[in-house]
Amino acid sequence: MHGTAERLKGPVVVAIDGPGASGKSTVSRAVAGALGFAYVDTGAMYRTLAWHCLKAGVDLKDPKAVASACRRWKTRLFLEQTPAVEVALLVDGYRPRDEIRSKDVSAAASDVAVVAPVRAWMKRKQRECIQFGNLVMEGRDIATNVFPETDFKFWLDASPAERMRRRQAQGVDENLAARDRQDSQRAAAPLMVGLGSVRIDTTGKAVEDIVGEIVGRVRGGG
Repeated sequence: MHGTAERLKGPVVVAIDGPGASGKSTVSRAVAGALGFAYVDTGAMYRTLAWHCLKAGVDLKDPKAVASACRRWKTRLFLEQTPAVEVALLVDGYRPRDEIRSKDVSAAASDVAVVAPVRAWMKRKQRECIQFGNLVMEGRDIATNVFPETDFKFWLDASPAERMRRRQAQGVDENLAARDRQDSQRAAAPLMVGLGSVRIDTTGKAVEDIVGEIVGRVRGGG
């Protein structure tokens, strides 16, 4: 972490936004590893809340019930060191992993993510991640809502066909077009390109080339 951090005033936040299956996760993890920064998957935080709500029997179609569950659940941030340096959200001391990648949780995450009090809670919690130092944050509103002040903003996207192919390869059945509409039309922090973001089309590009471009810009100061 020393080389880049010493040249930049920290903590440094690298914001990597974009729609589902745009390559954010793969690229963000690799960028964090290359820079020696901690990785934060903000989408996993919404999935974790969705998993918690399903487990607790919360009515996901009732925004007030979802908001209440978000206010009341017992969570804390934790810096995991292996297999990679990653900020995790623990619920009652437990970190769900495979559970939050199921089809049911994916659908539920779309419901909880549009609830304004949930997004406000998540923003506060995600900004708290800065306590762990330099970060690569992956999400859908990092550059526009969570850390709009960062100098390092990137927007990843890919063609609809490529995004669908990636989801199918992951074994995930998700209506990406419907999710995009829901995310773009929500009242609280809608999905949109952040001002000053570098736009990268990941269609047909090698991961190492995308990572190299982002790492080069961060090390170069912008």
